[in-house]
Formats: sequence, structure tokens, C-alpha cells
Amino acid sequence: MSLPKELLYSEEHEWVKKEGEKVRVGITDFAQSELGDIVFVELPEEGDEVEADEPFGSVESVKTVSELYAPVSGKVVEVNEELEDSPEFVNESPYEKAWMIVVEPSDASEIDDLMSADEYKEMIDED
Repeated sequence: MSLPKELLYSEEHEWVKKEGEKVRVGITDFAQSELGDIVFVELPEEGDEVEADEPFGSVESVKTVSELYAPVSGKVVEVNEELEDSPEFVNESPYEKAWMIVVEPSDASEIDDLMSADEYKEMIDED
């Protein structure tokens, strides 16, 4: 299982990459492996507001539909349109090709509540 050290992680299995004033969000390698083959991804529109710990979209696998939870509150400034036609990117490349949204956080302090790779690994090892 891949857990890039430079990323931050939420309890809901999303990863966050800081990019200046914005953050890029996707789901972790662990999450995609638990879900199985992803067949559909539903994401918000550019300009939508997301709220920390609230659903912002969903992923559908052959097994189940799972909600995606925003790790931070803010405005969606970019959406990965490629996932509409290529949901398999979530399984093949969860940290590169399968980023989901870019958010301009409204409260930067929420980023401090996220976990490091080591803390996230500890959490999933306990489950």
C-alpha cells in the first residue's frame, strides 16, 4: 500500500496535497483497495462550496457506493473531469491521475486537523 509522506490524510480516507493557497483532494490507496473496481465517480461542480466532514461526491464500485467526505471547507476551483470517462484511474493511480477536486480552503486551520502518513497508517492498522 502506498502512502506518500508529503500528503495529509483524513479519517474518511481522503488525501490532501497542499498547493500554495489551495489543496488537491483524492482518496487513498487503502480506500480504493477496500472498495474494489471503481466504475463511476460523482464529483461537485467548479464553484461549489464544500464543508469539512460533509459529503462532496461519491464513488461507485462493483461492490458498493461510497460517499466522499471533504477534508476541508472551501470553494471547489477545479474538478478532475477525466474521472467521468476513466473512473478506473482511482484504482490505477489514486495519488496522481485520480485526484478529484482542488479546493480553496475557507479556514486554513482545518488543514492542521489532518493526519500525517504515519498517523494515518496507525489508524488503518488499528481497524
